[in-house]
Amino acid sequence: MENKEFFAALADLIKEKGISEEVFLETLKNALNSAYKKQFEGGAEVFVDLDPERGTIEFKAVRYVVEVVEDKDKEIAFEDAQEINPALKVGDTIETTFVPKDFGRIAAQTAKQVILQKLHETERDNTFSAFSDKEGELMEGTIRKIDDKNVYVELGDKKIEGVMLPQDKTPTERYVIGEKLKVFVKRVKNSGRSSQILVSRTAQGLVKKLFEEQVPEIGQGLVEIKEIAREAGHRTKMAIYSNDSRVDAVGACVGNKGARVNAVVEELGGEKIDLITWSENPLEFISKALSPATVISVTEVGERSAIAVVPDEKLSLAIGRDGQNARLAARLTGWKIDVKSLSVAEKLNLIVSEEELEETNDGEE
Repeated sequence: MENKEFFAALADLIKEKGISEEVFLETLKNALNSAYKKQFEGGAEVFVDLDPERGTIEFKAVRYVVEVVEDKDKEIAFEDAQEINPALKVGDTIETTFVPKDFGRIAAQTAKQVILQKLHETERDNTFSAFSDKEGELMEGTIRKIDDKNVYVELGDKKIEGVMLPQDKTPTERYVIGEKLKVFVKRVKNSGRSSQILVSRTAQGLVKKLFEEQVPEIGQGLVEIKEIAREAGHRTKMAIYSNDSRVDAVGACVGNKGARVNAVVEELGGEKIDLITWSENPLEFISKALSPATVISVTEVGERSAIAVVPDEKLSLAIGRDGQNARLAARLTGWKIDVKSLSVAEKLNLIVSEEELEETNDGEE
């Protein structure tokens, strides 16, 4: 069957969708084959040959050369085969070109459906391929749908959908259809129909990327984010370090009149952020991590375990509401931290030297 107009339209479609011609033609062959078999079930073995240059679609039936024909659709007698090609012998196959009779609306619709499905799959794969390098990145999206569990966010120019699962929703945030927000791309998962882009508002990476946007010194390598501990919607502790003695890491992240840190806090809906100066000395790091509480001393009492002593009036601040401040400090440092008030520490004979007290007082001044 000659159909040059069909192949011209097909070429435009391939170009428009950015699909491999070889892949598309193979899909079309399979679609037409499937449609024929559906309409003429139990008939000959058929395959389709497409020639875009000639603009032809040829149906070819395959029959086996046999001594005695039992199924005329699938077999041909040896004598008849010899007349077509003397070289053929029993067990060989022979192909004949034919035009299907009544290859009508049902078969054509079946072929169309298969082709459209492949187009959708190919477009999806191409889109996910374009997003594969976005994993671990920050993206802006628009909320398009909300159900009982998930929030669906339209991402980027390609308008692909990202899914925010329950564990990735900040408990203090209220999501509204049409709202724009920044999300962290947790995972790009392409596995057939279950392909998904998983996005998050609770990931530590969201805080990291927001600061990278606001603080040029991070991108320049002058300031380094070492660790982040977060309870989304409530509080984040971020340990930072300056690789240049002339640059104050905390000052760089805070910005002029707090502009930089406030921009991050606003994006996170008012979440509190503690900026901690990282130290390679774990006990010093623990002391700083318990900010905003004043710490008198930190003593190592076991493997990655320490006791931090604070003034009696600062105990509740050091521990935090429901233990949050101490819990985040432990996550940030990777140490188990037991916070004690000074009066309790004295009763337990936890010695605090005068030098340590003087250093603490000097630091407060």
